[in-house]
Amino acid sequence: MMTQTTNLIPEATPTLLGRTIGHLRRIWRTPSSNTIADELQLSPELNPGDSEQLIQWMDGCLLQECNEVTARNRAVILGRSYLRLNEQGRSRFLLLLAEHYGINNEQIEECFQLWKNAPAEERAKAGQQLRESLDPPRLRLLTQFNGLPEGVKFLVDMRAELLTLKKTYPQLAELEADLKRLLISWFDIGLLQLEQINWQSSAERLEKLIAYEAVHEIQSWDDLKNRLDSDRRCFAFFHPNMPNEPLIFVEVALVKGLANNVQTLLDEAAPLQDIQQADTAIFYSISNAQPGLAGISFGNFLIKRVVARLQQEYPHLTQFSTLSPMPGFCRWLEQQNESELEQLSGGKQWLQLKSDSDISDHMPPAEAREPLLSLACHYLSQVKGRGHLSKDPVAHFHLSNGAQIAQLNWLADSSAKGLQQSAGIMVNYLYQLPQIESRSQDYSQQGSVSLAPSLKPLLKL
Repeated sequence: MMTQTTNLIPEATPTLLGRTIGHLRRIWRTPSSNTIADELQLSPELNPGDSEQLIQWMDGCLLQECNEVTARNRAVILGRSYLRLNEQGRSRFLLLLAEHYGINNEQIEECFQLWKNAPAEERAKAGQQLRESLDPPRLRLLTQFNGLPEGVKFLVDMRAELLTLKKTYPQLAELEADLKRLLISWFDIGLLQLEQINWQSSAERLEKLIAYEAVHEIQSWDDLKNRLDSDRRCFAFFHPNMPNEPLIFVEVALVKGLANNVQTLLDEAAPLQDIQQADTAIFYSISNAQPGLAGISFGNFLIKRVVARLQQEYPHLTQFSTLSPMPGFCRWLEQQNESELEQLSGGKQWLQLKSDSDISDHMPPAEAREPLLSLACHYLSQVKGRGHLSKDPVAHFHLSNGAQIAQLNWLADSSAKGLQQSAGIMVNYLYQLPQIESRSQDYSQQGSVSLAPSLKPLLKL
């Protein structure tokens, strides 16, 4: 199930960006106003000669004396002009926004001195001025898009571009951080709506479910229908300003016992399960649908909200578990030298088999089962990445949410991706509700990993 956000929760690539651009161009029609120019005349690549015109326009957007209608019309034209630019032009647009509309250090210093030296009765006013000086003008400019139709989606997609571009242009990092700060405030978990997606949902939502699924690709409409059948559930978070755009969604199977094979779980020919006999909810796929919201966590809230809802609707459910990949396992295994592996349970046996087996492309042989399961158990529970936290991004996600590593499943994902990333092994992370908070705290503070007793023998030499 859940793989990354950068490898934590997989994110849909911005393949719908072109469609979004076209859609916004249609709904942001030329405003009827005689007080401003109808359009900005910019070349698609935003030539250097266009910069002065663009700066004048942005300055006009920031004028305090602009009335609301004029400000909105200016923002519409600015946004549509951005959408008409090509990739190079959008990069230059964002660089201009970053370099010309950041904070004014001299103004901050002046406001700080005024606050520092202000008498008691004027200190509050001086403090407010100091706070305002710390907000760069580009924040006010970006905030104007919030009031436009689908303006929030426009800014989410803009941040998706910034996340890619700042690798080439480090000077965009502060602009990206400013935009992230805005989006965090707008996407507070209290504003999000949990909704079920089913076969009766709109075609638009179903199409986006297919496009955004990032863990187990949806192969066809029949495949999608199977995932939305009576023994399955799909839930998503939506924002009021993006009502047809899922932010993150989770697919759930209602089964009896812990599911141990994803191909069986997704088999369209498999008989329907009687949900009255089901005792387990298996979270087998969770995908972030908006790349522009990377780093703004919804996954932990989504799982807890879905668990609460399923408990209410099906009180006979007693287990809540995932069926998850280990996206970094094979990569970690290949990076270890022989002397390191020989010290680990299963290491020597695996080294003996390795010359005759290629786990990147082929099904591992049956005799590799015990050594690979032992090495996988060590990788999940003992190998650390940042600080005392698990190196595996999916393990980190679930352990930080209070789950237990409950079961390792041999050849649970025989797809090419599953074999390449984790030798086909998948993990059940078990959410035992009474222990969630204490396990989450123990992991976050000490790096303590909750490992089922049945798995502990795998760590012994």
